[in-house]
Amino acid sequence: MPEVGVSTASVWPQTAATAFLLAAELGYDGVEVMVWADPMSQDVAALRRASRAHRTPVLAVHAPCLLITQRVWSPDPEVRLRRAVQAAQDLGAPTVVIHPPFRWQRRYADAFVDLIQELEAASGVAIAVENMFPVRRFGREVSAFRPSIDPTDVGYRHYTLDLSHTSAAGTDALELAKRMGEGLRHVHLADGSGLPKDEHLVPGRGTQPCAELCEELVRTGFTGQVILEINTRRVRQPTQRRRDLAEALLFARLHLGQ
Repeated sequence: MPEVGVSTASVWPQTAATAFLLAAELGYDGVEVMVWADPMSQDVAALRRASRAHRTPVLAVHAPCLLITQRVWSPDPEVRLRRAVQAAQDLGAPTVVIHPPFRWQRRYADAFVDLIQELEAASGVAIAVENMFPVRRFGREVSAFRPSIDPTDVGYRHYTLDLSHTSAAGTDALELAKRMGEGLRHVHLADGSGLPKDEHLVPGRGTQPCAELCEELVRTGFTGQVILEINTRRVRQPTQRRRDLAEALLFARLHLGQ
């Protein structure tokens, strides 16, 4: 049975401390730590204290690979990935989430497949490469990732499937899940309306097959992590964030049969 967690990104601009608190109060199985601008997300000792205080495990570490996190921990993407794996080991998290390399990270991209294999073999941590989406400029679609937005074009041992990203890319989420096959290790459960942007709506509020995917995960015996990664940054009151996270958890548990 999959574990159902919440990403610390789901409480931004609140810190990871809020994610641990709400995860414990609402009944999530754990937390995925998005390592980014939040100083607490970069502090393994602080994360360990929060995890213990709330009796809420860290289920995954999302490596700092966004455009806004290119200097978190190090300007070198390989160093950032290595530190994310070490953080996962220190926190007892079984999974690291990573994006494909940016097109301009040529040396890193050339070594990416071998680097992941090396780190997985040495650490026992699954490094799950995430599907992405193109940007649209002047009426054209442009991929910022090498070789593409679809990690199955390369082939990795482990994958993360993000349904907000499939929405923004116009990709069939269920077909992508099939291509990932037994390599599907980690799911970012969120929704999108089909607009060409990363929306991270509460599941059920958009057009993505969130319920169908959850049911397919049950049918195939998925044992990885399902992480609610929703956008609550524009809520006017903390109570609305709590309601959104409670609704997202209820959706996941209902369609996962939990």
